[in-house]
Amino acid sequence: MKFCDLLVMSLNNLRRRKLRTALTVLGVIIGTASIIVMVSLGIGLQELNMESLSSWTSLTEITVRQNYSGDPSVSNEDSFITDDVVERLSKLDHVVSVSPILRTFVIIRQGIYICEYASIEGISRDALEKITLEEGGRLPDPNAQQMEMVFGNMVVQDFMNSKTKKYYYETGELADLDMSQPFFVIFDQNAYYQSLYPSGDSDVKPPKKYMLNAVGVVAGGTNNYNSYSYSIYTDVEQLKTQLRKVFKKNPIPGQPTNSKGKPYSYFVYDSAEVQVDDMENVKEVQQIINDMGFQASSMIEGIENQQRQAGMIQAVLGGIGAVSLFVAAIGIANTMMMSIYERTKEIGVMKVLGCDMGSIRNMFLIESGFIGLAGGVIGIGLSYGISYLVNHIGGISQAVSGMEGDISRIPFWLVGLAIVFAVVVGMGAGFMPAMRAMRLSPLAAIRNE
Repeated sequence: MKFCDLLVMSLNNLRRRKLRTALTVLGVIIGTASIIVMVSLGIGLQELNMESLSSWTSLTEITVRQNYSGDPSVSNEDSFITDDVVERLSKLDHVVSVSPILRTFVIIRQGIYICEYASIEGISRDALEKITLEEGGRLPDPNAQQMEMVFGNMVVQDFMNSKTKKYYYETGELADLDMSQPFFVIFDQNAYYQSLYPSGDSDVKPPKKYMLNAVGVVAGGTNNYNSYSYSIYTDVEQLKTQLRKVFKKNPIPGQPTNSKGKPYSYFVYDSAEVQVDDMENVKEVQQIINDMGFQASSMIEGIENQQRQAGMIQAVLGGIGAVSLFVAAIGIANTMMMSIYERTKEIGVMKVLGCDMGSIRNMFLIESGFIGLAGGVIGIGLSYGISYLVNHIGGISQAVSGMEGDISRIPFWLVGLAIVFAVVVGMGAGFMPAMRAMRLSPLAAIRNE
């Protein structure tokens, strides 16, 4: 018997018992939709966590710091992050770029508003270009005569009103800064405080104030935190030039000195950000950097932990949904067994006429497989509807995850897997009834009423 003949017979048999077939398919629909929705929730939680992490920092970024031995008698000069080290790091396999970070703390003032401990970070041009600015802002000009600054979007919260001596966290009022006007910046904090609060006979002159311009503000507003929110950024070469201009041959705060207390002839960076070409290569590059004698850290450890947790959540949620499909499989088996009892005589006639045993078995497997296929396809449509409701009605997503975004996400591979799984479950549930039909005695089947 040809396959097309078996297919026609199977569909006709299902059509003759419309109500029973519909109820059996309904069970598969509910089971399939349950699995898809449950697994989609696990996928959504995982992707939301990844998006949250990536909004704070790049997932392909490695932070490199000096490896402190903890023993003051041991020099850490070999682990200084210098221009030579940056060059070595940039030549590693899978490394796209390396940005040194030079950090200094300053006192910055405009009008009556002052920030007494502002962090200025000098970074490379490539790193500056990753910063998203508010409309109208620009990046520091590397050819500018004076150092130019980009303010983090929350730096304004660190300014104090010098008249009231109150900060934003005390009053809830932001400093009224004008980014089109220059700021007074004091780099020598020690001289500043010693001139304000002299001790004994010491007479320290107030340090020089430098008028510097802010050329941009990080996008995001004063309530949306990101990795650029609380620092001021500038071109690293401009910052080095400015520090040499301010301190000349004297030690620069934050820079190491030799055993005689003299500054080194080169700058030592606080850290470096290494950008890797792919997240899969982060762990390998991180290990190489650690072996070079530096401290390398990234988000990969946290990501791996989250992925393991997400996998467990998906397994649990998928198992809950699978219970519904298992119940549906029992319904399919029951339907096929009832079909055999009702069609016993028909099966006997087919055997007497010489129909192949395998064709009889395949006919019942096709029927059960079609039930699984129909239930799976309709169940997918139902799961998309449920997913839409979860994502868009009543703030369910925000309440469950605490993050903005769709919490239920159905990828194409899940759709394909759900259809295959539903068909396999259907055929698996119909296997035993099909084998029973194949083993029926022809004479006993014909005499059956």
